[in-house]
Amino acid sequence: MKKTFILSILSILLLISCRTPQVSYFTDLENGQLHNVTQADALIRLRPEDKLSIVVKSKDPLLSELFNLPIIANRIGYGQSANNNYYSSGSSAYTIDSHGEIDFPVIGKVKVAGFSREQVAAYIKRELVSRNLVQDPVVTVEYANLGFSVLGEVGRPGHYAFDRDRLTLLDALSMAGDLSILGKRENVTVIREEGTKRQAYRVNLLYADSIYQSPAFYLQQNDIVYVEPNDIRARQTTVNGNNVRSTAFWFSLASLLMTLSVLIFK
Repeated sequence: MKKTFILSILSILLLISCRTPQVSYFTDLENGQLHNVTQADALIRLRPEDKLSIVVKSKDPLLSELFNLPIIANRIGYGQSANNNYYSSGSSAYTIDSHGEIDFPVIGKVKVAGFSREQVAAYIKRELVSRNLVQDPVVTVEYANLGFSVLGEVGRPGHYAFDRDRLTLLDALSMAGDLSILGKRENVTVIREEGTKRQAYRVNLLYADSIYQSPAFYLQQNDIVYVEPNDIRARQTTVNGNNVRSTAFWFSLASLLMTLSVLIFK
């Protein structure tokens, strides 16, 4: 009886030490199944220190050019890491000041903090027309310096630029090379600036509802995405890997118990 009990304990210990990490996504999805997406605002809301490229076009190029900043080369691109040397030609950017305003030619100070880029374009167009400055303006507003960071167990951790609305957490992880096999799918954290505070949102990639219903499903500027390492990676970070969570520890313990069992029942 004692021998059977000890062998059972050894089997349990071996099973615990040999657990494999969960690497699947959307384990609850079935064919044709519908899931609601979060009602949180998917649009980027502008903040102080954000930069905007604003271009005015009309039938009279000379007139519209009065409202455009000089053309420069910008080191920015969708899906590009900040460490990459990627340049594109575009107009100079307006930097939103600490009061949430930009200084636009002729119009003057324009409050843009909290606005989407569509709202900024509509406001400037309305002002140009109402002041008889340009009668047929086409106003285009683009983001010039927005980015997010991905840290932890992903293929390419780093800072990434983006220039569009409705960028999802899944998009961000794809841009960063997806999670490594050593990343916890069930515990991805998004840290977000909200005023003077930072809010943390945890997302379980194993379940669709956890992803689609999360307030962090759509990313905002300056978000930090952190992928926590699983137990295997955590064991590898110790000096010799021999701790209570390590495979080596459990095998050593199992070996000791086996030796004791042999001595007891010899």
